[in-house]
Amino acid sequence: MTSVYLVDDHRIFLSGVQSELEDGFEIAGTSQDVDEAVDSIRSAQPDVVLVDVHMPGGGGVAVVSNVLSTHPGIRFLALSVSDAPEDVIAMIRAGARGYVTKSIAPDELADAIERVAGGDAVFSPSLAGFVLDAFARAVPVESDPELDQLTPREQEVLRQIARGYAYKQVARRLDISIKTVETHVSNVLRKLQLSNRHELARWASDRRIV
Repeated sequence: MTSVYLVDDHRIFLSGVQSELEDGFEIAGTSQDVDEAVDSIRSAQPDVVLVDVHMPGGGGVAVVSNVLSTHPGIRFLALSVSDAPEDVIAMIRAGARGYVTKSIAPDELADAIERVAGGDAVFSPSLAGFVLDAFARAVPVESDPELDQLTPREQEVLRQIARGYAYKQVARRLDISIKTVETHVSNVLRKLQLSNRHELARWASDRRIV
């Protein structure tokens, strides 16, 4: 069972999240204070830490960066009322694997935690676009003639398919229709001269762009 540690300075919200998750997860602990959270997370070593962004003492960024400096294997998922780009980017730069807003449904939150535990990066749909844009601008990418012939959207669909997502899941994650996903995949296969999605996944993995 996936172990989860909860960090939020609002006691009522913290209790509510714990109540929603405790049937499907091992609750490794809870904290309302940044310094206490850092020490307790290092001791508990949970699979995933669900952490609020705005808290006294440095907030979620302080929790994530301090824990990862000594325990890089622990994964963090930010949970916040804020959908401000600067908050999202700050948490991701600190080392969080994802960022979801507190309007998320309980079952979607549980799914996000499991996906982060499995190594995936998870964002609320409304946040994913500008996160991708921000890091695309900030991170230099070595030129690949084959990859460069794909449009930005085709490249993103390629990455999603290569990660093993079904067309329906890709459509939901990118907020496009299944038919549009099928069209993009068809174009990618044609441009890269590949026969099927399995060859596509291997092609992406060989280039470490998954």
